[in-house]
Amino acid sequence: MSRGNLPIQWRVLDAVEAAAAFLWPARLRRLTPWGLLAPALFLVGVLVIGLGYMVEFSLHELDLATYRLKEAYSLTNYQTILDRPVYTRVLGRTLWGALLVTLISVFLAFPYAYAIVRTHSAALRKFLLIALFLPFFIGQVVRAYGWLIVLGREGLVNTALSGLGLPTFDLLFNYPAVIFGLVQYMLPFAILLIVPAIAAIPEDIELASESLGATWVSTFRHVVLPMARPGLTGASVVVFTLTLTDFAMPEILGGGTSDFIASAIYDSFFQISNPGLGPRCRWCWSPWAA
Repeated sequence: MSRGNLPIQWRVLDAVEAAAAFLWPARLRRLTPWGLLAPALFLVGVLVIGLGYMVEFSLHELDLATYRLKEAYSLTNYQTILDRPVYTRVLGRTLWGALLVTLISVFLAFPYAYAIVRTHSAALRKFLLIALFLPFFIGQVVRAYGWLIVLGREGLVNTALSGLGLPTFDLLFNYPAVIFGLVQYMLPFAILLIVPAIAAIPEDIELASESLGATWVSTFRHVVLPMARPGLTGASVVVFTLTLTDFAMPEILGGGTSDFIASAIYDSFFQISNPGLGPRCRWCWSPWAA
């Protein structure tokens, strides 16, 4: 078959291959992995440069006369965290909140992920997947304001309670409201990280365990949970880290009563205009969240 008789798709592919060979000759192919990594390396480099600036800012005290950082280096900003108990309370509240959200999210995510993988009903699997991905189409701030409508003093929950003749409750602007909002936000992330771990466990192993006399609970405890440990670990790390640095939920659902680390950093930058104190908070409290 002459070249002129080749299908148009083949000729297009030949042209693309020729263009690629011209732009990226064979002698440069050993550099292909680095070329593919270049965008990621560039982004990491920009991030490292930004973090370097934050470290440098944290070593300068704010001059209250000019509201500019002094040129002299000092550890004054780091000493502030030890002198003001409010920062210790914010740190403890954030760590405890992150731990609670992680435990609750992983506990709720595991049976959901297990049902997605093991169900034999295609309709149920589609429903669970749609319910899982639907929240990703709604931003975190929008979701938080949605909970204001649902849980507010005149919201749906209190209106229903009032209609039933029951007393109403203050469901917003407190620590439980923040934990609830964070669990609702983090749950899809935990499910997505646990699903691959469960999918990697052959169902035959569970059937073999039960055929040898093990109960479902025993199989779940001694077979499924240990084999799903990588997914549980990954979900815990991701949820804990994201919760630790979350800003919107504590700010909106907490109403200023349950600030987390991110709120304190934001206040340092934009409320008291101290660009040295903000990086200090960030480096002292969440260095692993870089």
